[in-house]
Amino acid sequence: MANQLINYLESFASIEIKDQLLITDLLETRQYKEGDYLFYPNNICRELFFICEGVSKITVLKENGNIVTNFFFKENQFCTILKSFTNQVEAIEAIQAASSLKTIVISKENLLFLYDNLPHIGKLIDQIIQKAVLDKVELRNSYLGLDSLSRYQLFLKQQPHVAKLVSLSSIASYLGVTQQSLSRIRRNIH
Repeated sequence: MANQLINYLESFASIEIKDQLLITDLLETRQYKEGDYLFYPNNICRELFFICEGVSKITVLKENGNIVTNFFFKENQFCTILKSFTNQVEAIEAIQAASSLKTIVISKENLLFLYDNLPHIGKLIDQIIQKAVLDKVELRNSYLGLDSLSRYQLFLKQQPHVAKLVSLSSIASYLGVTQQSLSRIRRNIH
């Protein structure tokens, strides 16, 4: 799986073999079943995940006791609780497997080592993460002001891969509708 990350990084910039070997030495691979936690809330996030296969989700427990899905991460995306990871502060969010999941994990400590020894790779990863944050905001903003049907149709258009892999309850939570409403919307579409 490390090759998948190297190939992804090389789609942005060429990486020398010796640098590839250093990167792969700092990585760990993990697999999760749907529902497993990659990161629990009320902790400091000390790992950056790269999704090799499947979908993960960022969730948060609301005051009313409902767990809400804030975002999905799919294949070839980095996933972490960015504020917690960057500033080493507690996070209220969790990262959970929204489907079966294969990941590459790099610890904050190993990432900083990588940044010190390969600054060009550090810059590259930072640029990828910054672009991902902007894409995330743009994606979430695209749903603003839309009714439930329109949000679901846009979700299917923008994230078809995610729609195929995750549960109806996760999609409903992400779109801010009840599972019953989403079931009714899906029936009316088909």
